[in-house]
Amino acid sequence: MKTHLMAAAAVTLSAASAHAVSLDRSGQRIGILFETGNLAELSFGFTNPTVSGTGIPAVGGAPTGNVADSFAIAGFGLKYDLSDKLSLAFILDEPYGSDILYGGAPTSTVLGGTGATVDSFAATAIARYKFNENFSVHGGLRYQEVSATVTTAGFAFNGPGVGPGPQVGTNGYVGRFGSDGAFGFVVGASYEIPDIALRVSLTYNSETEHDLPTVETLRGTVINPGSVTEVTAPESLNLSFQSGVAKNTLVFGSIRYARYSDTDVSPLQFTGITGSSLTDLEDGFDYEIGVGRKFNDKWSGSVTVGFSTVGDDNIVSPLAPTNGSRFISIGGRYNVNDSFAVSGGIRYTALGSAFSAPGGNSVAFFDSNSAISAGVRFSYKF
Repeated sequence: MKTHLMAAAAVTLSAASAHAVSLDRSGQRIGILFETGNLAELSFGFTNPTVSGTGIPAVGGAPTGNVADSFAIAGFGLKYDLSDKLSLAFILDEPYGSDILYGGAPTSTVLGGTGATVDSFAATAIARYKFNENFSVHGGLRYQEVSATVTTAGFAFNGPGVGPGPQVGTNGYVGRFGSDGAFGFVVGASYEIPDIALRVSLTYNSETEHDLPTVETLRGTVINPGSVTEVTAPESLNLSFQSGVAKNTLVFGSIRYARYSDTDVSPLQFTGITGSSLTDLEDGFDYEIGVGRKFNDKWSGSVTVGFSTVGDDNIVSPLAPTNGSRFISIGGRYNVNDSFAVSGGIRYTALGSAFSAPGGNSVAFFDSNSAISAGVRFSYKF
């Protein structure tokens, strides 16, 4: 049984991940490192989320409309065997992201104009050394860039409490965080039994420290013409496994932990006005398990289910108005010839309900939301 059965299963997750733990998008996967032979991969994914809520009666009960924008991501991987024991891989991905925007006027709606855009890019160079057919270690460096724009608007940000009071507080605040790059590292180990396609792999991704050039405005007036906001992109731990359970049938899964509680965004003036940070993120886990089946030499397929853990309570930031998720995905792979293959998949994600609460004051309830994702991957062996 070949490990390439995993490709049909993984494409939906790595090429079209949607709303995993906090800001996660790619999951920082390194599966290409374990493929057989020299390989190049190019993947594309698209996610269309529906995230809407209703204001609580105290603030009028008006619907928010869909606040989550569709987004696309892309990835690239290259793996090369230097010898029977040593392999190298180079991976490009987009590990983190956010696209949230509330419609409506800031002066007449509870959250109108509030939004967040987070962009990221990462390049990972990683090597794997096999001591024997059972044990191996892997490690390398990751270069990562992060940038963001955050707006707080609507009368929920007028000041203490809620309501259409005077324009004080941070209604109309915009923080623009320029891109900054930083290095981190990746390290891990694996255990395999090739005869039954068994592999268990543990990978640690270090945190990265970013110094983001920051400009802050409040209702069109510059209140901070330039400073630096220190932001920590979280450390994470990925545990993945697979095993053959019957001829041409593979069971696989993974657990991912991301330590988002260390990701604090506290720009100078916003923190001075409010006494708090822009972020309210919690650590979390992603779990998934699936089964892959090789139908013939050309076709294989998979089904995967999984979930993300919920937070300690149901109170969240309006910049991330969901709490946990559950998903199901199906994937397929077609081997065009011995060198070229195409994989694709779709994924449905049910997003957990939550109260949107700027400053701890609940103003809207988000419920019955979801996301549809699709992805495709092109693989070439050489």
